[in-house]
Amino acid sequence: MPHLQRHEEEKFFLNARGQREALPSIQDSPTKQLSVVVPSYNEEKRLPVMMDEALGYLEDRQKQDPTFTYEVIIVDDGSKDQTSKVAFKYCQKYGSDKVRVITLVKNRGKGGAIRMGVFSSRGKKILMADADGATKFPDIEKLEKGLNDLQPWPDQMAIACGSRAHLEKESIAQRSYFRTLLMYGFHFLVWFLCVKGIRDTQCGFKLLTREAASRTFSSLHIERWAFDVELLYIAQFFKIPIAEIAVNWTEIEGSKLVPFWSWLQMGKDLLFIRLRYLTGAWRLEQTRKVN
Repeated sequence: MPHLQRHEEEKFFLNARGQREALPSIQDSPTKQLSVVVPSYNEEKRLPVMMDEALGYLEDRQKQDPTFTYEVIIVDDGSKDQTSKVAFKYCQKYGSDKVRVITLVKNRGKGGAIRMGVFSSRGKKILMADADGATKFPDIEKLEKGLNDLQPWPDQMAIACGSRAHLEKESIAQRSYFRTLLMYGFHFLVWFLCVKGIRDTQCGFKLLTREAASRTFSSLHIERWAFDVELLYIAQFFKIPIAEIAVNWTEIEGSKLVPFWSWLQMGKDLLFIRLRYLTGAWRLEQTRKVN
């Protein structure tokens, strides 16, 4: 089973007055309708654009429906720039009940950062959203509809994955043959080794019920780019219903992925996921307590 460990400093956040407060746990009862978890690594430049759009949408939605409650959790994944400082300005503007910043002691990888945010969330539903703002925030309503269409949810668990599969033809036209070959190779490995029936496992816009998030992230081993694949592999093992929903997506400059080496690392991770579960080095259990 994965060893779930967090540094003492990562158990707290700073409120809007700069005072330390203990973070809640995924094991607590939810007190918000929606938690948005934003993994951020050296995102001081791209984060403000995404946050302005996200908070603009969430605030408007709350004005239209006062019963709607939310929080945004920015997880600074050991950044070397001013990501935490930039994020904290939103905490000061909107208050720490709505915006919280978790600063990790060292870089864990995107999956590890999201897991830390998920384990500190208060929402009935939890949205993963990338700091680059590539998916427009109102598309959350598409995911919410996709999630609701899966009801009844077994053990209150369901997942709606944003998908860019409908944009594939257009993206191929703009990519080099080499990158297109890498993309198809990765898709084949995902299908062959791990996850069937999901065309786009890597879109960073995913909505999970609290119960589904707790079950899947508690069993997650991979903390870097291929974590989405293991997450969905775990979900399919537990027979958690998954909807794949087309979302709008725009490529934003500043991606942390280095095309060849990132795909190579992800391919290696996919092979390891399959082999480790096959050999019993990793195993899935019906119950898993989060420390």
